[in-house]
Amino acid sequence: MSTVPAEALPTVAPNARPRGDEDTAAPLAPRARLLPSLAAVYRAQLSRARVARIPLLFVATFQSIGIMILMRGVVDGGSEAQAVVAGSTVLVVAFVALNLLAQYFGQLRAGGGLDHYATLPVPPAAVVLGAAGAYASFTVPGTAVTAVAGSLLFGLPLGHLWILAAVVPLSGAALAGLGAALGLLAPRPELATLLGQLGMSAALLLGVLPAERLPGPVGWARDLLPSTYGVEALARTFDPHPDWAIVALDLAVCGAVGVLSLAVATWAYRRAAVR
Repeated sequence: MSTVPAEALPTVAPNARPRGDEDTAAPLAPRARLLPSLAAVYRAQLSRARVARIPLLFVATFQSIGIMILMRGVVDGGSEAQAVVAGSTVLVVAFVALNLLAQYFGQLRAGGGLDHYATLPVPPAAVVLGAAGAYASFTVPGTAVTAVAGSLLFGLPLGHLWILAAVVPLSGAALAGLGAALGLLAPRPELATLLGQLGMSAALLLGVLPAERLPGPVGWARDLLPSTYGVEALARTFDPHPDWAIVALDLAVCGAVGVLSLAVATWAYRRAAVR
């Protein structure tokens, strides 16, 4: 039997990497694209909010219908009734997309949930848009029920309620962006809840009450509220012959405000995620 000197044995295992490869980091996975990431976040948020938010949606719907019943004793009809029904309908969107989303992002920031999203190769816009879209989606049944109930209560026509297909997503985008920004910029979750409640109260007072009954400075504040233009667009469609050009202009302004508010929310998300 022949023996081999120990000096002749190989000092590196056959499957070992060369020494120079030890300092070479493995390439990271490519960053996910916006649309697939948005769809994934939307589905995740939708399944999460389905159980927790449906009872609150019933509360928002009954709240808006109750407000219309109370206003029925004050407002008989005409443009004031149109404003009450339109404002109460969009109030459902404000309750969910503004109030609840502000609370959600405030709790997410305080509980370290943003750190989880920051470790994922997901664009910040996908996180904000996915959560906003999921919360706004829950407002669709409530807004439809409120609009139909209000129209029957005040004797308004039902033929143009298809405009909700444009009013709900545009108003929802504007209010959801505002709610997300408030939740992400608030230093404490309690303050985020307070700001969300104040925003919903502003949507209640400035959106449901007829504009002609508001004093001048309050009317200017109403013009700054993102949901105002969605309320105006919906209210105009209760006329026997709506001015569709003005309706389209109101919806365009609402959409522009929605893009701006979602951009601010995305910036707020980046700012909160790096802290």
